[in-house]
Amino acid sequence: MDIQTRQQLIEQYKEGYRVVAEALSGATEAELDARPAAGKWSAREIVHHLADSEMTGAVRLRLLVATPNPHIVGYDQEAFAARLHYDRPIEPSLDAFRAARAASAAILERLTETEWLREGTHSDIGPYTIARWLEIYAAHAHAHAQQIRIARNANKPV
Repeated sequence: MDIQTRQQLIEQYKEGYRVVAEALSGATEAELDARPAAGKWSAREIVHHLADSEMTGAVRLRLLVATPNPHIVGYDQEAFAARLHYDRPIEPSLDAFRAARAASAAILERLTETEWLREGTHSDIGPYTIARWLEIYAAHAHAHAQQIRIARNANKPV
């Protein structure tokens, strides 16, 4: 990954909380719990997923930076959603998402060229670099912000 692409992805990553917060702005409890289709997550569930994913991602980044050839373990997001009480209020999860993302962004901005070359192994993906981590997490919040907007409008009359 070239330096320009990397910087663009870091900026996209840093904007992730803002786009999610904007997608949630003014949401009612009913909008938070609306489902766009059977089996699809509500906006509330997406927020909890974002917090869980971001906290997991923060640990993954730190392992990649600080541990020689770390083993990065995947997790079952559906099991998290089913077992971690995703019906709870969203505010603590939004706070966790924001804080984990801000702390990780500060690390990304300080990595040396040598640190960007560090690699581990992901249990589901295989070879896993910091650049690959960034590609995944830079787009993650933006994709879910769009899903939040769709979910919020699911039960509104046309």
